[in-house]
Amino acid sequence: MFVVLLLALLCVPLLELYVIIRVAGGVGTPETIGLLIAVSVVGAWMVRRSGLGVLNQIRVRLNRGELPTGELVDGLLILMAGALMLTPGFITDAVGLLLLFFPTRLAVRSLLLRRFAKKINLHGWTAGPGGRGGFGVGFGHAPGGGRHRPGGPDVRDVDEVREVGDGEQTKRDQDGD
Repeated sequence: MFVVLLLALLCVPLLELYVIIRVAGGVGTPETIGLLIAVSVVGAWMVRRSGLGVLNQIRVRLNRGELPTGELVDGLLILMAGALMLTPGFITDAVGLLLLFFPTRLAVRSLLLRRFAKKINLHGWTAGPGGRGGFGVGFGHAPGGGRHRPGGPDVRDVDEVREVGDGEQTKRDQDGD
């Protein structure tokens, strides 16, 4: 993984410079700089608009008592798109724009959820498609379907202290036992 990241960090800037030089040779340097600035401005506007839309969807899902799994991944992808749009270059701008369009973002989101859903499993709660990752059905229930008490079946609330036969004091629970 480290080698792939290192190659990407070395190759992407070189590839970007090559493309910028080729475009500048074809249309001119001032036009190339203007195009890079225009794409960045339009991209920033699209990131803001998409981000606010996803934030609204997250609020709606949370108000319904559901985990906004897909929306959080969308937010991450929009954040990545914004970072790519701020990086000068046509290739990173193109990838960033692709992540901002909903159909391609949906495809990348489903790919990421499928890949990482197998790795995320918290106490019987599976994340991702087909998982029970919401606050609605199943929240507060044990994996077998029964009600889960935080301390287990032997937990009792205690109100007052009482004496036991051997002089030892114990606390009286709410049931009087």
